[in-house]
Amino acid sequence: MRSPRSLVTLGSKGRFVQSRRQALQIAGGTAAFSLLPRARAADITVDLQLVMAVDASGSVDMERFNLQKQGYVDAFRNPRVLEAILSGPHRSIAVTMFQWTGQRMQAEVIPWMVIADEASAEQVARSIAQVPRKLFGGGTSISGAIDAAMPLFGKSNQRGDRMVIDISGDGSNNGGRRVTRSRDEAVSLGITINGLPILSIEPNLEDHFRDEVIGGVGSFLIAAQNFQKFGEAIVKKLVTEIADSGAGASQTLG
Repeated sequence: MRSPRSLVTLGSKGRFVQSRRQALQIAGGTAAFSLLPRARAADITVDLQLVMAVDASGSVDMERFNLQKQGYVDAFRNPRVLEAILSGPHRSIAVTMFQWTGQRMQAEVIPWMVIADEASAEQVARSIAQVPRKLFGGGTSISGAIDAAMPLFGKSNQRGDRMVIDISGDGSNNGGRRVTRSRDEAVSLGITINGLPILSIEPNLEDHFRDEVIGGVGSFLIAAQNFQKFGEAIVKKLVTEIADSGAGASQTLG
């Protein structure tokens, strides 16, 4: 059985399509979750712990990489994103970011940071803007990115009501173990995986993300037709993730 998930395609037609599916249940999932390191009870509780995994593979040239990066910078400066953060019970989220390419090629670029107001959102935006690209080439291992993301939740000084891995990329998994195995392991730990496929190279990439990458309660994807649409897509995606509104009625984006 597949996880609840939604599909959103953002492009020239701007069509937004969503569908609900049953949550993936994995034998032994509860026991596996108990093995995931968690923050201490005295630490801050936030509405969401969000790991942002950014594609830096060989197909992403510097112009495209910078469009991705600027998209995240602008998103954390967007009033809609801050409004979503402040609308939660704890009025805060925790975020971290790493770049990824091959199976064992990941580089942390932003440590765990809490966003609870405009000043802290600006601090995250500024940190993303200042960080350089650390990886160039090495394949496209989405499974490797998921595997690298899973233990990061236990290294945070925050405890999130929800744990989400946000994967953006412009290619299918072509390295490491099968991405479905990584996805299923993450879901068994109570983690949700959302996706932002960029369709400039592989027009059917959203099918790969929908069927094999995203998973977990409320999972969804937003597909950008190209890197120029990435900025618009990431704002929509962050607002949806933070507000935990991945499932819902169909909608058309202008």
